[in-house]
Amino acid sequence: MPGPGDDPRLSPRPVKVSATAEGAPAGPRARVSDVPPPTGPIGGQLTHVLRGLLVRLRFTHLAERYDSTVVLSIFSLVNGFISIALMATVALVSGQPFIFPSLGPTAFLFFYTPLAPAASPRNAVIGHLIGALAGWVSLAAFGLLHAGPAVGGGVTAARVGAAALSLGLTSGLMVLFRAPHPPAGATTLIVSLGLLRTPPQLAILMAAVILLCVQAIAINRLAGLPYPIWGGRDADGRKRKVGSSSGP
Repeated sequence: MPGPGDDPRLSPRPVKVSATAEGAPAGPRARVSDVPPPTGPIGGQLTHVLRGLLVRLRFTHLAERYDSTVVLSIFSLVNGFISIALMATVALVSGQPFIFPSLGPTAFLFFYTPLAPAASPRNAVIGHLIGALAGWVSLAAFGLLHAGPAVGGGVTAARVGAAALSLGLTSGLMVLFRAPHPPAGATTLIVSLGLLRTPPQLAILMAAVILLCVQAIAINRLAGLPYPIWGGRDADGRKRKVGSSSGP
């Protein structure tokens, strides 16, 4: 079978796959989705992101090896470096801390499973916002708004209560608003443990999340994937409405 770089007409268009049951024939009434199935040695859509970029940039030889574990690992290394370096540069220029631990897993989701609902900009922004607010409310509830971080001041009963409440609120509210984004669980603990606790700090955190979302939109769309500007898509390729369920 010829490699992806052997056809000069090759373009990074999204792969269309049938949404019918596996192995069933795709008839005229079969639903078609623009969501590529997980492929490659580690699953996810990382191979689709990499292949699309390599084809777009005319790196034909590398495009033939887009599903190689070594090539994928190098791409992940470079992409992760660029993601954080971009925010570090903004932090350096602005004098504000634009780098937070919870942004690392968000960046990984954006490029490993970009078409999963949890990796949409909507879920990322709403999830981190919920996490930040839940952490701040938990600090207020236990009288810790002006206390130092747990790392330096030690863990007290109030701090344990704030951390537990923040994670519970974040989990419950993400389900309520249908905006699951696992890295938001780290954001709420960062706040409830006192590492970030003032409104200006939380505003900078959200600005960093939005900046990372812009990068995800640019790279995934450059790769030819139908990455959403805001919300995700259902299994049949239609835009998901807020509050709707993709289940039966």
